[in-house]
Amino acid sequence: MDDREKNAENKGTPVLEGQTEAAGRDEDKDYEKVCYICRRPESKAGSMVSMPGGIYLCHDCMQRAFDSLNQNGMDLNQIPNMPFMNMNIGDFSNFMNPDMAIPKKQKIKKKTGEKKQYTIRDIPAPHIIKHRLDEYVVGQEQAKKVMAVAVYNHYKRALLSRDGEAQDEITIEKSNILMIGPTGSGKTYLVKTLAKLLDVPLAIADATSLTEAGYIGDDIESVVTKLLAAADNDVEKAERGIIFIDEIDKIAKKQNTNTRDVSGESVQQELLKLLEGSTVEVPVGSNQKNAMTPMATVNTDNILFICGGAFPDLEEIIRERLKGTSSLGFEAALKDQFEEEKNLLSHVTNEDLRKFGMIPEFLGRLPVTVALKRLDKELMKQILTEPKNAILKQYEKLLAYDEVKLVFDEQALDWIAEEALKKDTGARALRAIMEDFMLDIMYEIPKDPNIGSVIITRPYLEKSGGPRIEMRG
Repeated sequence: MDDREKNAENKGTPVLEGQTEAAGRDEDKDYEKVCYICRRPESKAGSMVSMPGGIYLCHDCMQRAFDSLNQNGMDLNQIPNMPFMNMNIGDFSNFMNPDMAIPKKQKIKKKTGEKKQYTIRDIPAPHIIKHRLDEYVVGQEQAKKVMAVAVYNHYKRALLSRDGEAQDEITIEKSNILMIGPTGSGKTYLVKTLAKLLDVPLAIADATSLTEAGYIGDDIESVVTKLLAAADNDVEKAERGIIFIDEIDKIAKKQNTNTRDVSGESVQQELLKLLEGSTVEVPVGSNQKNAMTPMATVNTDNILFICGGAFPDLEEIIRERLKGTSSLGFEAALKDQFEEEKNLLSHVTNEDLRKFGMIPEFLGRLPVTVALKRLDKELMKQILTEPKNAILKQYEKLLAYDEVKLVFDEQALDWIAEEALKKDTGARALRAIMEDFMLDIMYEIPKDPNIGSVIITRPYLEKSGGPRIEMRG
């Protein structure tokens, strides 16, 4: 007897037949069934097949289970994900009770409300995108400007095609982006910030793990699987997301090799269909395709692809080309003027990238090329102090919880920037340097509650002195 019947009996009120069942049905209206195998709700997988014990299977998983049984006989060990395999023997006694309540893990709350339909007015203008990027990313003005315009145009194209307004004679092509810049110049951080500001799902893949289909490594479709997972398996949301393929220079065509290039030119060839726009089937919740894994169809036509890489030795290719354009005469360019050029990547052309090892078809599907500048001392100092999430601001906040004020003098900032440039790893070196000399401060400060402020000086960083400490009051 449940609580409802007990309360009715105590009050002397009779319980009508079916009243308890009706109450249960009303409660179930707020929930939807979930497949026991693939964990998809009824709204995505369709109607469910009811199994003994209040367990449900979608039609896809049920069909795969029957197919597996037909191929391997009645050996249920061949189906590791089959229901009841991970249950205790004592649980089988409950299957004979048809009125057993559905387990809570087999039901999820139904989503209420309609999905928001994005319009062109929801896309921020390029100057707004750049202004918001300025709050997080220091320098790289041209790169931020180019990316803001490319992203704005891409999402206008995506919304127009969704609304059916791209059926006239003018068809807007995709504007995928190729980012070229030295390590630590902010390629990945720029893309992460852009996805956060636009509130779209982002998947970051490493091109070094991609191989031709049939070889050990990740298939090309795995990048779409990561995007689908980032979108919580919502196909519609994933189809307006961003995929960033890092280390794209590692799949350049291998020179002077007689072996099969399964991770170079062949990967570029297989990426062509994704970059241009195609329909692919990817597994949901897994990186492996098999009979028991549910599949989802994703159209990459409106997915923005951004490829980035450091492209080592590309500067030498550009320098040699620029030297070859020098000529004789009073107004001719000097051959040695490009020896000390620090921003050679801004002169890159498709011809330089082809010499590096990128195939023409691949470059043709990345029409927007962004070259990031190498960081100098002044940019390093700005990265330390100006962004919203600057490293110095993070340490200031940590010590603020101990009611201690952290201050860096100008000479200390100069020393940190100079040491970071020596490491030649870009902005990543700043974090390593800060962690090194802040270790003792973060350890010692909480010992004395009378400390009011700590001033980091250059002698302390050079290990020829200590920080200036001021006590409270």
